[in-house]
Amino acid sequence: MLQLTTISSPSTHRHHLRRRSAAIAMASSTTDVVTGAQLQALLGRSDVKVLDSSWHMPNSGRSGRADFLEARIQGAQFFDLDGVKNASSALPHMLPPPSAFAAAADALGIEPNTHVVVYDTLGCFSAPRAWYTFRALGHNRVSVLDGGLPLWRAEGRPVEHGETASPVDAATVACAAVQMSTYPEAALNYPARLNSSLVKSMNDVMMSVVERKQARLVDARPEGRFYGIIPEPRPGLRGGHIPGSCSLPFGQVLRPNGTLKSVEELKAVFDAAGAPLDDIAHPLWASCGTGVTACIVALAAAVAGRHDVAVYDGSWTEWGAPDAVTPVATGPAAQ
Repeated sequence: MLQLTTISSPSTHRHHLRRRSAAIAMASSTTDVVTGAQLQALLGRSDVKVLDSSWHMPNSGRSGRADFLEARIQGAQFFDLDGVKNASSALPHMLPPPSAFAAAADALGIEPNTHVVVYDTLGCFSAPRAWYTFRALGHNRVSVLDGGLPLWRAEGRPVEHGETASPVDAATVACAAVQMSTYPEAALNYPARLNSSLVKSMNDVMMSVVERKQARLVDARPEGRFYGIIPEPRPGLRGGHIPGSCSLPFGQVLRPNGTLKSVEELKAVFDAAGAPLDDIAHPLWASCGTGVTACIVALAAAVAGRHDVAVYDGSWTEWGAPDAVTPVATGPAAQ
């Protein structure tokens, strides 16, 4: 494969490092995680929207929508990762086009100054994907409920049950309507805009990780899948990992109760994986099976102070497809 080399001057290299350092150091306008006590104090405010973004693996037998109807935080709305997506992609729950996301945001009553709080029913599994989706499409006022609904309920905080006054699937319907051209884009209010620095493609990974080795890629799948010794949950996918990537199973950044570990613990986890958070000379990207648990790793990095972690949206479902012309490594990652 043709390899291209770009030669830059030392001054240009220092300029890029300064820009990256500034981006990493830039504080988010809203904290990336909130506690149950913090969220309960926010409930009822007109500038706060709570979203249940529960999603489960296809072979789990569970439904995020069913979870939402069974029990949810008061006033929460449902944000379906399999509904607010790019309808033209054959890959699961890829980021929606900005106009489609704008329609979903409008349907949920979200404005640019809205503080969005997302959670899920597993503690910390799919909510970070919703957090990432909002950030990737220009909405930085978004937080994840630390510990999710299980900890919320364990702390004795209130929940509600059953059908909601507004349609449960409002965001999904609006997102689909724009992509089917049955919803006029001129009627959109939310000013969605893709932050392309947070989204990586197969070509990006091939060039910057596999060939040039300029970026660090952490894989959030379980080690057995990374090594290629445990079958992928989606039939037909090859086993193994992207050459040059390193293994960082998402469970390593979480405590048993589904909350994120401390900042110092998180930094140690990234160090041990071979992707130190203070190495700003190398862009840091994350991948997984379908772009869901990679976002847990990206959230952990943000909590530890690094907000520029991008996600390979297609992840292993795209890279490891049986007809993909992509290299695959097995066994432990090369050091």
